[in-house]
Amino acid sequence: MKNIFSLLLVFLVSINGFSQKFELGKVSIEELNQKTHPKDSAATAAVLFKTGKTYFDLNPEGYFILVSEVQMRVKIYKKEGYENATVQIPYYTGGKSVRLYFDDAVTYNLVGGKIEKTKLKSDGEFTEVVNENYSYKKIALPNVKEGSVIEYKYTLKTPYYTAFPDFYFQGTIPVNHVQFTVSIPQFFTYWRFMKGYVPIVASAETTVHNAIKNYSESKVVFTGENIKAMKDESYVNNIDNYTSMIQYELSSTNFPKSGIEKYSSDWESVAKTIYDDKDFGGELNYKSYFEKDLEPLLKGVASREDRINTIFNYVKTRMNWNEKNSYYCKVGVKKAYNEKVGNTAEINLMLIAMLRYAEIKANPVLVSTRSNGIALYPNRTAYNYVIAAVELDNKNYILLDATSKSALPNILPLRVLNWNGRMIRENKTSEEIDLMPKINSKEMVNIIASIDNEGQISGKARDQYLDYNAFLFRENYLTMAKDSYLERLEKRYNGLEIDEYSTQNDKDLSKPMIENFSFKHGNVSERIGDKLYFSPMLYYARTENPFKEEDREFPVDFPFPYQDKYSFNITIPDGYEVESLPKPIAIAMENNIGTFKYNISSSAKQIQLSVSLDINFSTVPSDYYETLKNFYKTMIEKQNEKVVLRKV
Repeated sequence: MKNIFSLLLVFLVSINGFSQKFELGKVSIEELNQKTHPKDSAATAAVLFKTGKTYFDLNPEGYFILVSEVQMRVKIYKKEGYENATVQIPYYTGGKSVRLYFDDAVTYNLVGGKIEKTKLKSDGEFTEVVNENYSYKKIALPNVKEGSVIEYKYTLKTPYYTAFPDFYFQGTIPVNHVQFTVSIPQFFTYWRFMKGYVPIVASAETTVHNAIKNYSESKVVFTGENIKAMKDESYVNNIDNYTSMIQYELSSTNFPKSGIEKYSSDWESVAKTIYDDKDFGGELNYKSYFEKDLEPLLKGVASREDRINTIFNYVKTRMNWNEKNSYYCKVGVKKAYNEKVGNTAEINLMLIAMLRYAEIKANPVLVSTRSNGIALYPNRTAYNYVIAAVELDNKNYILLDATSKSALPNILPLRVLNWNGRMIRENKTSEEIDLMPKINSKEMVNIIASIDNEGQISGKARDQYLDYNAFLFRENYLTMAKDSYLERLEKRYNGLEIDEYSTQNDKDLSKPMIENFSFKHGNVSERIGDKLYFSPMLYYARTENPFKEEDREFPVDFPFPYQDKYSFNITIPDGYEVESLPKPIAIAMENNIGTFKYNISSSAKQIQLSVSLDINFSTVPSDYYETLKNFYKTMIEKQNEKVVLRKV
């Protein structure tokens, strides 16, 4: 115990040393002279230090207020790092008694070997109101150049101690040193949630008696060193899900005259609270507004599947989504129905009410969208969206979202595919359900082409999109002007010229989406002497591995399983023969993550190639990153191997 106490004492002394060293106003010539970050030469800027502390104080009336103070010193290395000199802090207002203000905002530059200070003026600070509950306080630091060091401090004071500010240890630029101190009076109990992969050291929790205010406080100090920048890599659903940070959620209060009052609870309680709200569960009770319209549509429709599809298609056709996400109704289902426009809740709660009217066992499913992040702990703000689920036998469901006119049963908009949702039944019980697709969405490409003596390729292409691929095509490309889409397609495949373009099944969602076109391409072959070299995958051959980092700490998100199949039939020019072909290959990743097959043959003037790529999971854990990276490397190398034609 004596040794442990000694080690703890050394740790606390080192913490005190850090707090003395990392102070505003102590910018050095060495910091200003630094040209690149010592551990990340590509960094455009870096946080030299970030210190924060959150604690409680008493206002003049004797009520607790929550105070958060953050100090930052940032080095600007390159022009691309100037964006770090514009600071934007979001905060929950909830009323006029909330204050957020900046202090000590200064830009430092080295001029003639001396340190020059430029202070922030009032015209560089402003407030942006987002809505009745949230605002941004912004500053733009002046006189920023390559080599500048900027500093600032901001303080948030709020009586809403349920709105405990999140603290980020990591950001988009490296952080040399970060420290966060939390002091909580004995009257409050908070749950603590950490996320991310950075090794943040938490001190032992200590209890200190505040003699002036006559209560005890618990104190914890979190420290991190040399934290690398969080880079938004390929196939990430929301980088914020993996960024190192800490959140506090109020669990309960216990004031002397009030007793224990509970705040956060479990997911069951959260779901029940939401369902009981008049703007959620209350809206499910209305049916008079749609009965006269729905009854004729359902007449003679006997099977459950047909009734589900009839109602789902009716809501999709009638309603228009206003692009507002919420699980609460804003104007209510009746008004939304009459005006034919509504938010997510109004459209999908309306859908659920109609399904129940048709004696379909339908329930709402609370969802956090991909942009909203993963729901970490039980609270109502964890969700921002609602869809419908029809309960089948054996724990199976049909998931529906009528906000998109291209959606189908179990084909949800991508914004919804965020791991899990929580279904709430009429009896207020709830259940977590998996939102992620299980069936591979297919794309099938058929090419009939010929290559001439100069190496130019011409031919016809037929591309079939199924399931999520069809949904995405209809969502993204059918809403564009045809010329704009073709221009984008030609730009994607540099050198491609498209003619006779047409599509099939644009509106018939029960069939694959099909596009047909003729093409020419003069940039897929190379002529050297009497030989022609080209990839038989033509312009479809991938050239770049999306997985470039040495390692990866967070999962790979695709975000749905898929199968790509290609079939090529290529006629070679007169006067040439096949000298060599790439060798066939079939590779598979462990645990059935994915497969790649490449089969090629030739006869007379024809080259036949079939290629298939299967990725069997929407999310692949980081443990398999090296496997996935090598798989893509081998696949891309094979796709770019050449057929060699020799002149005869």
